[in-house]
Amino acid sequence: MQRDLVVAGASAGGVEALCAFVSGLPADLSAAVVVVLHMPAGGSSALPAILARCGKLPASSAEDGTVVEHGHVYVAPPNHHAVVQDGVLRLSRGPTENGHRPAVNVLFSSAALARGAGVVGVVLSGALDDGTAGMVAIKNRGGLAVVQSPGGALYPGMPDSVLRHVEADHVVPAAEMGDLVARCVREGSDDAAAPPSEILRMEVEVSRDDAGAEAGDIPRHGRKTTFTCPDCAGSLVELPSESGQYRCLVGHGWTPDALLDAYNGGLERALWMALRTLEEKTALARRMASHSRQSGRELVASRYDNQEEEALAAAAVLRKYLLSPELREDAGA
Repeated sequence: MQRDLVVAGASAGGVEALCAFVSGLPADLSAAVVVVLHMPAGGSSALPAILARCGKLPASSAEDGTVVEHGHVYVAPPNHHAVVQDGVLRLSRGPTENGHRPAVNVLFSSAALARGAGVVGVVLSGALDDGTAGMVAIKNRGGLAVVQSPGGALYPGMPDSVLRHVEADHVVPAAEMGDLVARCVREGSDDAAAPPSEILRMEVEVSRDDAGAEAGDIPRHGRKTTFTCPDCAGSLVELPSESGQYRCLVGHGWTPDALLDAYNGGLERALWMALRTLEEKTALARRMASHSRQSGRELVASRYDNQEEEALAAAAVLRKYLLSPELREDAGA
């Protein structure tokens, strides 16, 4: 079978890694290359122009219905998933994955469903674990897994996560990936694609559903949990997966590391809100104590003084925690 679809995913530190990868791809590559880089939802992306300058292949932003052609690099645009379907790229505003749209898992999973053993998956620099579930799907369907050497990645989280859950076919520096992938494309595959699982079909269907997920289908495939979705506060269903995956009833997808990171962010926001409330309580208590003294009500003023002291003490504890180096390190992970 011809390996004629290369899907690459990156996040933090990914522009440099993608440039190194693309620069090694030959002009006569007999495969299409589709790229997802996590990026903010608003505005436009200069990544297609950057990749076109880095390598020998033309690069452009993917459009809905784009027919994938050999020797071309397609980049998922901001705020749209890139979904492989019947030889074309569909752009979707489906539910976010790990808080991202576009997401690496969506591209990888849809490529695995559509092309099976004809896919080469490439994971580059990035934090957390997006791309792992998608790479599991690629491997399960007979595709190849190529991973950037974690030691050479600016952010090794994504490569490390893939290597913990997948037996990668190749682990190489980004600068060697282009030539390696070109060889993999030329050699093709003698393996037949394994049948896709029902969970893979469901997850790809969810990601390309612009009107929202088929909510009734998600609980059937997994186990309900007491966890809630950081995006919509809905209940999360744990899906059976080698890498671990959660989905809420409207389709938002979360991997364990990304879910924990989102909970950390929610906790920090709640603590800052609590600190603000304590500061306001302190100011109000001080003001009420002053008014009471001006009115000759010393006993009432003392009660307000006590409330001010309690709020100040609690605020000091919160502020010390929020400004601690440990919390800043967790936030930057």
